[in-house]
Order: sequence, then C-alpha cells, then structure tokens
Amino acid sequence: MEKRNYAVFIDLENTGGNVNTLKKVIEKVKIRGDILIGKVYGYQECFSGLKETLLSNTFNVLPSIRYGVNQKNNLDIQLVIDALEVAYTNPLIDCFCIVSGDSDYTPLVGKLKSMGKFVLGISRSEVASNIFIKACNEFIFLETVTTGKRDNLQKEDDSISSQKELMEVVKKIIDDQADTDGTMFVSELKKTLLRLKPDFNEKSYGYNSFGRLLTNLEHKYGVIRLFGEYNSLKVKLNAENATKTGEINRINWAAIFQEKLDEFKQNGFRRVNPSIIKAEIQNDYPDFDERQIGFKKFSDIMKRLEKDNKISIEFNEAKTMLIKIL
Repeated sequence: MEKRNYAVFIDLENTGGNVNTLKKVIEKVKIRGDILIGKVYGYQECFSGLKETLLSNTFNVLPSIRYGVNQKNNLDIQLVIDALEVAYTNPLIDCFCIVSGDSDYTPLVGKLKSMGKFVLGISRSEVASNIFIKACNEFIFLETVTTGKRDNLQKEDDSISSQKELMEVVKKIIDDQADTDGTMFVSELKKTLLRLKPDFNEKSYGYNSFGRLLTNLEHKYGVIRLFGEYNSLKVKLNAENATKTGEINRINWAAIFQEKLDEFKQNGFRRVNPSIIKAEIQNDYPDFDERQIGFKKFSDIMKRLEKDNKISIEFNEAKTMLIKIL
C-alpha cells in the first residue's frame, strides 16, 4: 500500500463547527495516510468545543475576525495561499485534503494536480459545487463520512476499551483501504490503526502479537478472515457478515428511512441530497430497490415522506433537489 502524506485545509463553515464531524474528517484522512499539516479557517469562540481535537491533532487555527463584507472571501484566499505555499515548499506532502465544496477552489485543485499532487475533496452535499467535485481526484460527501451510530472513535476519551470496539475499527479500515480484491496486509492494517490510535497495543488485550489478536477476533466475531504466511499475512472481510442482515419491505421501510434521517440530523445535517440518502440505504441493504416497497422512483419515496411531514423537498440555485429533514 502506497504511503501518503496529507496537508488538510478545513473551512469550518462547511463542517458546521461540529466536533463529531471534525473527528470523522480527521479519521477518514488518517485511514488514508499521515496528516503532516492541518489548518482550519474561520475559527470563533463558539467553536471552543473543537479545541481538544484540534490541539491533539496539531492543527493550526486561523480565526474569523469580522470586518466588512468580504471576510469569507479573505479566508478563502488565505486557504489558497497556504495550500500553494505548502505545495511549493514542502516536498514531503503528496496529498491535499480540502474540506469545502466552493467552486472558487477549482483553480487551486487544478494547480495542485498539475504539480503531481493528489487532491481529496470533502463537503456537505448541500453546498458542494459539481465543478469542484469533478475537479478533485477523489471526492467524499461529508454526510457519508459522519453517518452511523456514535462509535468507539467518537467517545469522549477516544479509547478502544473492548475487543468488540476494536473489531468495529478494524472492519472500518479494511472496508476503506482494502485492495481491489478486498484484501489487506495485516502489517498495513496495524500501521493504519496506529495512525488512528497511537496508544494502541495488542498486549493490552492479552496477546503478544497483532496476528494472534486478529485470529481471536476472527474466531469470536466471524467478521474478518485471515490467510497467508506469517510474514505476509493478509486479512479481508467475511462477505457473509459485511452488511446488515434482513431486507427492506413494505412494512419496515418507513422506520428504516426515519432512522437514517435521524442519523443525518444528529450529525448536524438539516439538508441532504437525496442521492446521498439512497447511497447510505444501499450501503446497509445492498439489494434495496424502491420497487420492492411499492414505489416506481426514489423521488416518489421522498414525496411520500414529505406527505408524512418527515421531510420537505427543496431546490437550490442549481435546481438540484435537496431534502430538508424536519
């Protein structure tokens, strides 16, 4: 697996200043590589809950000093200047992560790519520009980063205190970083785990090697499968346990959709692109099709939810449908 070194630039206005969202963004990047440089823009005292996360991840902060009507533009320009300075002066950085969906950053993305840099974009679907999305090497909607129940990586003490919690982290890493054949070297799995949790040690679980700990997790939970020789041990997800059991039907579909909407809302997203909702449902239930619950199109499901006062359908300036969660 190729080692990557990231510089991360975060527009706090885009993340909503939510500590859970910030942790998830940092986690997503750390799974991919090391964060050597991190900077956030638009910090205010109302974001004081972010201090511990920012300091523990050695992020620098550019405060938002309100003066005149061009403050947002000033911060955008500063982000561009900082990113280009890093690109020209720090040869260790080969990847950039820009947490913003503003189309104004598209020329920056183009310049970084022309210098051989990999650009990862992350943004809320509500404000993500199609131009910016297509310009990036990879783009992730912020909603897909933060969905899911509060887990071990979001606990107040950030500790992994049980094998069950460790199993969830391992599953997440493999799911994100496995090769095209679904496999991952155990050595790379541990390196990624240590990027996320520098204090991790298999001995705290009673094992003198990481491979033996994984073998125990394999037998105990059946979620992963180990194979190969000791010096080239590999791991992959057990397909039978990789997704949720059961299916969506005409009886339970409304409750399942409501649960997903609640997750988005709890993570600070009041407006979401319907394609994100469908992708998240299909991630949990790969065989889902709207016709199996009596609808011809996915938009018909949204109209039904609007009729039931669960959501409100809106359109942005680009005439893109957005779902406002009530």
